[in-house]
Amino acid sequence: MVIKDIVGKLKGSGEDYIEIDMSDEERLDKQLMVEVERLDNYADSDRLQAKVREGSVLIVKIRELKAKDMEELRRAVEKLKKTCLAVNGDIAGLGEDWLVLTPSAAKVHREEESD
Repeated sequence: MVIKDIVGKLKGSGEDYIEIDMSDEERLDKQLMVEVERLDNYADSDRLQAKVREGSVLIVKIRELKAKDMEELRRAVEKLKKTCLAVNGDIAGLGEDWLVLTPSAAKVHREEESD
């Protein structure tokens, strides 16, 4: 909200003060960061978890880990899935070699399957 808006509301209200709703302004100041990352081993999941908790949307390449160790990939994806659920976020696969992880500010749109 700019100063002109505040002064205008004060003049028009006849009150000595007004309540300012900052939620819209705060939302505008926050930007949603989209980052491209790699999941090369299970230890990388800690770094990716932290970024989702901080509010970043992650597009994660999993091809190398998938080719190297499928069990380690499953463990890492399960760990990331739990984090996404804990922060009210989302996780989805993009093709066979990518994942999308989102914080609560974003959701992955899924097409409904037709019969």
